[in-house]
Amino acid sequence: MQAVHTLPKALPGFEQIHRYWDPVHHQSIAKILPGEYYVTTEDEMIVTVLGSCVSACIRDPLCGIGGMNHFMLPTSHHNDDDQWHHMSEAARYGNYAMELLINHLLKHGGNRARFEVKIVGGGQILTHMTDIGQRNIAFVRQYLQAEGLRVVGEDLGDVYPRKVYYFPITGKVRMQKLRALKNDTILRREQDYMHSLMSRPTQGEVELF
Repeated sequence: MQAVHTLPKALPGFEQIHRYWDPVHHQSIAKILPGEYYVTTEDEMIVTVLGSCVSACIRDPLCGIGGMNHFMLPTSHHNDDDQWHHMSEAARYGNYAMELLINHLLKHGGNRARFEVKIVGGGQILTHMTDIGQRNIAFVRQYLQAEGLRVVGEDLGDVYPRKVYYFPITGKVRMQKLRALKNDTILRREQDYMHSLMSRPTQGEVELF
């Protein structure tokens, strides 16, 4: 008879994230999609698949909390004369995506001064948008530098999608580069996400605890 495993309780606000028991790793897994993020104080693994998007993996090693997001800057069809306004709007969305993750880490006991950050993604898989991965990489690097957050590892760029496994308790990141796409799921996911960003208003400010 197969053993039944009870998943650890998700923190408030993360009940909608898809979670399941992985018999290979013998632990709970939270799978996040474009535009999602997840924070945990349990011994869980966070998994996502990145194409042009970027994920920041952040943890406080002392209090045992960590999380990961999955985001992309919105694109624009503005002309070059409007590029600064366009980049400002994009950066505001990127800030929001990062602050949502940081906000929940702080809310549940994390200390900003102890944060360890690893960043992954930004591959060039959208052939008609050759710069989107690089723009995501440039943003997340600039954001972390401006916020004074310590980056302890990164794997960015290239032309391959990545499957990322993050273990917040240890800070370990396992990554598999997907050299051949068996279907267009990743591409369609990111295109749908990109289109939703283009029609979505810029988010407001996020209160940081």
